[in-house]
Amino acid sequence: MSLAGKLAEERRARLAAERLLELKQAELHAANRKLGRHAKLLSEQIHEKRAEVETVLSAHEKVKSDLDVAQQRIAVAERRLWLSIETIPDGFAFWDADSRMIAANRAWIKVFDGLEEIAPGVTYMRTLQLATEEGVIDIGDTRPADWRHEMLERWQSSSPDPCVIRLWNGQYVRLMDQRGHEGDMVSLALNITSTVHYERRLREARQRAEAANRAKSAFLANMSHEIRTPMNGVVGMADLLHDTDLTEEQRLYTETIRSSGEALLVIINDVLDYSKIEAERLELHPVPFDLERCIHEVLLLMRPTAKEKGLSLLIDYDLFTPTGFIGDPGRIRQVLTNLVGNAVKFTSHGHVLIRVVGLPQGEGDEVNVTVSVEDTGIGIAPDKAQLIFGEFNQADTESSRQFEGTGLGLAISERLIRLMGGRIWVDSELGEGSAFGFRVGLPVARGVGYHGAPEPVQDLGRVLLVDDNELQLDILQRQLEVLGAEVISCDGGAAALGLLDGVDLVITDHNMAGMDGMELAEAIREAGHGVPIILLTPAVHFAELDPARRHLHAVLQSPTLRDDFFDVLRSLAAPAEVADATDTSPPPPLPAPEPAFEAPGTQRCARVLAAEDNKTNRLVFSKILSAADIELRFAENGAEAVRMHTEFDPDLIFMDISMPGMDGKEATRRIRATEVVTGRHVPIIAMTAHALDGDEARFLAAGMDHYLSKPLRKADVLDKLASLTPSELRAPFHAPPDAEKRSESG
Repeated sequence: MSLAGKLAEERRARLAAERLLELKQAELHAANRKLGRHAKLLSEQIHEKRAEVETVLSAHEKVKSDLDVAQQRIAVAERRLWLSIETIPDGFAFWDADSRMIAANRAWIKVFDGLEEIAPGVTYMRTLQLATEEGVIDIGDTRPADWRHEMLERWQSSSPDPCVIRLWNGQYVRLMDQRGHEGDMVSLALNITSTVHYERRLREARQRAEAANRAKSAFLANMSHEIRTPMNGVVGMADLLHDTDLTEEQRLYTETIRSSGEALLVIINDVLDYSKIEAERLELHPVPFDLERCIHEVLLLMRPTAKEKGLSLLIDYDLFTPTGFIGDPGRIRQVLTNLVGNAVKFTSHGHVLIRVVGLPQGEGDEVNVTVSVEDTGIGIAPDKAQLIFGEFNQADTESSRQFEGTGLGLAISERLIRLMGGRIWVDSELGEGSAFGFRVGLPVARGVGYHGAPEPVQDLGRVLLVDDNELQLDILQRQLEVLGAEVISCDGGAAALGLLDGVDLVITDHNMAGMDGMELAEAIREAGHGVPIILLTPAVHFAELDPARRHLHAVLQSPTLRDDFFDVLRSLAAPAEVADATDTSPPPPLPAPEPAFEAPGTQRCARVLAAEDNKTNRLVFSKILSAADIELRFAENGAEAVRMHTEFDPDLIFMDISMPGMDGKEATRRIRATEVVTGRHVPIIAMTAHALDGDEARFLAAGMDHYLSKPLRKADVLDKLASLTPSELRAPFHAPPDAEKRSESG
């Protein structure tokens, strides 16, 4: 190869090497740049990691610091908690799942009086053994093994019931244990010694209070009996004296004695009832009863007082309201007597009206019965209205204090209505009268009283109402219109005579100003009218004895029971009662009921035995029965009554309860025992001064058949004698008692 070629080849090789060097330098520069970037990134990452590490180290230090603080706080809280547990007087202990003690406060350990074994690690079973062996627990007559077995069974249950143990020193501890989720147990021993002693004192105080209450009840019962016994003589003798020939002044004295005695009995009953209500011993005795008849019975008692004051007693009993309910008729009658009695007492003129409305309660048979007693009396000031339901309260004004009374009647009524689940209220304005009302829910009694809506009475036609009492006219008019009658009304007999044309029936009041009901009947007949006439009167007996009675179709007691009123109205449509159109003579009166009295016959008279230890009461009883055709003998105690039952063989026995030696109940039991052999049952009537709630039931349970409370009412004694005398014997009365006297009065 030539030199030029060699040079050219070297030059090419040098150029190639330079290019390769340039390429490598470029690659080196690129690698340096890349390495620089990586170094920068790594440096940045190192800084970030270093910052993160510093942050973590800082956080770790903070967590470590916080943890130390938390542990310190926990230690402080635990120390304070334990110090608190140590300071409480009650025992506190922790047990693990194996029933080994973890810890206990000093109060818990102190019970064991320094026994070294009672410390953390001791088992629960061992504590029970030490408790019995060392006499820590007073287990009484229970065997130690039995007591430990009972306590261990309780401990092992999932939720141990609290129990009370008695320590050797007389203290009482209630054990309350709570099991945790892991099987450990927290045990609390509460010292309840003061509570037990307090409860014991309470029981002793309650026993003393109950003993005092029993003593009070016994005292009231005894006082009731002791007062009623002489009151029987006072009221009985006043009754008998009143039936003799007296001057007007003497009759006033006897009536004052009798009314004062009965007022005293009302006070006794009020005090007894209120004491039972306060002691929460008054009970209701629900039975089927007729509310309408109950109201009429109350008005019958109030009629003499109302008559003296010239007051009208009215009843507006809603025709669509039933009368038969289930309740305590005695207590409802008591409430009505209080309300109506107050209305009559505080009313000097006008009327007393009882309104009754019933609304069904839901879909059942219970009815919300609302009874209101409205009067035209002195009224009550608004600020005094609610005070009158308090004990011993009247609306204390000069006008009301002139009236006597205990002030217990309305308080008792309010308690009774509340006991029945109802409420009582008063609406009144001073000088404008009062309206007392109560509402109670009562179930309807099927088969008792009147039910459902009244059925129209056929052919009543046009009815003329005659009454000078506008309120009574309104009540009768509404009732007759419901029954389908066309009603016209007037306020007196003179006006009625001009309204008779086209009238099918006349209903007139008896006592009216100017022309009374009887005079109106005579005037109607004298005018040639044969229209039926119905007389409404509060004195049926006197009306029956009046010569003008022959002009009347019927005489009804006023206020009138709806059944009696409807029966008379239906009798007008009976075929036998339809008169000939040309006959103007008055229709015959309704037949009088058959008398319950017979003429003397050949049968023997009844033998009556009366057991009574009080001489005055024997005299009263003999005088009450002096007009009766009977053979009467007395026994002065129960033993004598039993003996005379065998010797005298009575047909009827009146038996006193409280007698010396053998009382009436024991005598009755012995008489009934002898009758088991003879097969003869003699009616025995209890006549007693025991008149508390439940006494009648006790006497009937002792074998007696009937019950009369003292003071004895003559009418009640005569009624029992007449109704219980065997029919095969001579009737005790050959004419109605007091018939002659009534005739003279009429």
